[in-house]
Amino acid sequence: MSKIWLVTGSSRGLGRSFVEAALARGDRAAATARDTADLDDLVAAYGDAVLPLRLDVTDRASVDAAVARAQAHFDRLDVIVNSAGHGLFGAVEELSERDLRQQLDTNLFGPLRVVQAALPYLRAQGSGHIVQISSVGGVAAFPLGGGYHASKWALEGLSESLAQEVAGFGIRVTLVEPGSYATDAIAGAVHADVLPQYDAARAGFAAFARTLDLGDPAAAGRALLRVVDSPEPPLRVLFGTQGGAILDQVYADRLKTWAGWQELAAEAHGHLPA
Repeated sequence: MSKIWLVTGSSRGLGRSFVEAALARGDRAAATARDTADLDDLVAAYGDAVLPLRLDVTDRASVDAAVARAQAHFDRLDVIVNSAGHGLFGAVEELSERDLRQQLDTNLFGPLRVVQAALPYLRAQGSGHIVQISSVGGVAAFPLGGGYHASKWALEGLSESLAQEVAGFGIRVTLVEPGSYATDAIAGAVHADVLPQYDAARAGFAAFARTLDLGDPAAAGRALLRVVDSPEPPLRVLFGTQGGAILDQVYADRLKTWAGWQELAAEAHGHLPA
């Protein structure tokens, strides 16, 4: 049976790839963007299979209206993909509270608004799959990305709790953790006002970024079809080849550190060594 999708951030990047993959195989989708003119080509290509909707994830009324209209139009919602978001680059010392609040409003509170708007419909139908587009940066952190990491780490925790809360209603949750892809995501990022003391860190990050083998967004779209079609979808899944080696080392280091300080952990609890 074909699926009904609602995808935020459908105008560009991975969100566009997810919508295109769904429509290309015969599914139907509510494609959302802040400006529906950015979706005209999808409508031209797929006709009535796509419902273009204005949705700004930072505006609760906009979210509620778009989700309600999608439900009324298709009479069900099978897959909710929270893909809208943007990056924030800057050392922690450089970040303004305004930029960090905007980052959290989009990358954390945005998905929260969409989930809260969709859940009554998903619970009523007794099924649904919520896909949260996180990042390798949702489980590991790197210099100059503290604000972005804060938003994605928070999304990870929110979504892991959500998965446990809604499982009894027949609703699945998956955190997709992509590496770097050949999209225009950088162009939409916010950059903090720089302090020269962090110029060396910026140069190092730029050199690292030039070495990345960027993933193919169309391949990510096809991969997401496999996730939502799985009878037992994962809570977390990496997209791309970059995350595996990075996270192997990250988790090995964490486990080693925790193990090395177990005696202190017991002492902090009040269990003193004999």
